[in-house]
This record gives sequence, C-alpha cells and structure tokens, in this order.
Amino acid sequence: MDKKEKMSKQQAAKCAKCGKEAVKYGTRKNKMQSIQRYKCKSCRSIFTLQQSKSITYPIQTILKSLSAYNLGYSLKQTQERIEKSEKIKIPLSTIFSWAFKYKNFCTLARIRKHAIKLYKPKNIISKQTLNHIQPYIFKCHKAKLDILTKENPEFGALKDYINKIGSKEFPHHIFTFNKNSNNKKTNKQRASQIKFSHLKIEIKNKDNFACKLTSLALNLAKNNNERHSAIQDFMLINDSTTIAVEVPVYLTNWDAGYYKNQRGFIFPLSNYTTPITGHIDILQIRNKLIHILDYKPEASKSNPIEQLTIYALALSRKLNLPLYYFKCAWFDENNYYEFFPLHVVYKLKNGRRMPREQMKL
Repeated sequence: MDKKEKMSKQQAAKCAKCGKEAVKYGTRKNKMQSIQRYKCKSCRSIFTLQQSKSITYPIQTILKSLSAYNLGYSLKQTQERIEKSEKIKIPLSTIFSWAFKYKNFCTLARIRKHAIKLYKPKNIISKQTLNHIQPYIFKCHKAKLDILTKENPEFGALKDYINKIGSKEFPHHIFTFNKNSNNKKTNKQRASQIKFSHLKIEIKNKDNFACKLTSLALNLAKNNNERHSAIQDFMLINDSTTIAVEVPVYLTNWDAGYYKNQRGFIFPLSNYTTPITGHIDILQIRNKLIHILDYKPEASKSNPIEQLTIYALALSRKLNLPLYYFKCAWFDENNYYEFFPLHVVYKLKNGRRMPREQMKL
C-alpha cells in the first residue's frame, strides 16, 4: 500500500462538528468492543462514528433484558440478573430505552403494571412437563389469563380448562400410544397426522406482530431444535395476548357424536378412532376470539388446516363454546396465514352462513 492509499483510508471519516476530514486517532474500549476514534484535522475535535457507538450490546442480551423486565422485574433487578447471567452491567437508562423502543411489538407493556400487581416475577408463569407421546412443556402466563378472561367473561371456561391441566383430573393417559396394541389405526391418533376432505375456505395472509416477535425470538435459539421453545417463551413473556403454550387438547367419541348430530355440519373424522390428541403451540385471547397458533418454520410451504381445525373442534367442545369464537393461524417470521375453522366444516345454507347468534356449534 503506497502513501496515497494509506492517507485515503485514514481520511474516510468526516468530522461530526465541522464536516472536515478526520484521521484515525487510536481506539477506546466499551463493555463489548474496541471503538475507533477519529481526530479532525481542522477543528481538532475527537469523536467516534455513530454507527460504531450504536453497536454496543448483542441482540440476545437486549432480548433477555426485555423478557426479564416484562416478567415484572424492576430496572435494577433486570440489570442485576443480566449482569449475573451475561457478565455485563448495563445502565438502567439503556434497559429503559430498550423497553420503550420495542413496546410496539412487545405489547405486554400495555398491561405490565396490572400484571405485576397480581403475581411476582418468579411465579407469574406456571410450568409443567407433560409426559405424553413425548415430553411437552406446558406453560401458562397466569396474569394474562386472569386479566383477559376477566375482560372476556364468556371465556371463563378456558381458564378452568387450563387450570385443570395441572391436576389429576386431566386425562393425561390418553396422550400416549398404546404400546400393546397392534392396531395401527388406533395408534394413529395425533391431530398433526390426520388429513381429511373439507370445505374450500379463504386463507388470508396478514400482517401480524407474531412475525416480528418470531424474528426477534429466533435470535435466542441456539439451534433448530430450540426454535419452537424460543418463540413460545418470548411471546408468552412479551406480548399481551398469549396466555399459554403447548396446550393439550383431545377430541373424544362423545365430541364426534355431538358434531355428527348438528344440522349443516360436516364431520370429516368418521374414519378415525378417537380420542384424537394434539398440543396447541400458542393459545391467545385477542379481539374477542380465541386464537390457535402454530409455528411452521416454512409457513408458505405448509398447510395445516386439518390439524388446526381439529384443535379448534376439540377445544370448542371442552369449553362448551360455539366454534365461531375460534380463529386459527400458522406463521413464521415472514408470513401469517389465518382462517375461521367454522368455515372448514360448516355448510352454507342457500349460499349464506347462518347468523352467529343462531349457530349452536
């Protein structure tokens, strides 16, 4: 490199004050990196480039700080927890600025004050490992469940159902395969494995905060196997609508009989032995509806209509709620596809659907 080329590289920066040329002038260290300093050849001021100053903390540290704060820890407690786990001491003002910056997506900010009055951070989320076909970790945000079911009293049965999952009354035994049975049909009882013919429906690709939250949460997954849990945990802690993850649901013979007797209803599962079981990835209460969400890494290439419809059918019967109260969706960081499960199985009458208040499904 000749002298002219070397001088050209040194003079790439412009002074932040006067706009004149500046040259490199050593470095300074912050918590995470060495930052290049520059000295103006004209006014002699010393500065660093704005882009270098902004890259201070890894995104993982930012997201962990957000989650700790939204769990209900104070700014000081969040600072102490991150310092202990990440070996970094972050200014309180920085943590507060992150909470403010991401509040449009991490919408728990809207109800955080209410939530932390109900539960302490250590017990705001309940957790239970379910030894079903494989281990599933069921989690529930107790504060959001209380707040949202109070705001939507018609969903009180959902709170009872979720609370029952952790008790001996819940039929966990039906979520395991019968190892002694040679009947493959009997053992093929998982909703995710079932396909059936159904009515043609409209699938809408919409903008939804779930995509942005997924994009953020994927930074916390160390490998592909951790994607589901990273997304579930991040949404459970940081949004204002997710009440539970890995929620077990089951469709029994009694449920099947109920649907078969409904006028205008197509029951597409007559060829399958019940109970049919599954686990809802993400369960939300939003816009006066119960939302059943499923994370699919390549959502645009997936089509889990049957799986999600079974989840809705099952939960509808367990809660004794009409199916029109449910909405289903699958998503990844780029796409969010949603539909009404009622439209999958309910026939049109004279080209029109029956008014909601007349439906009994």
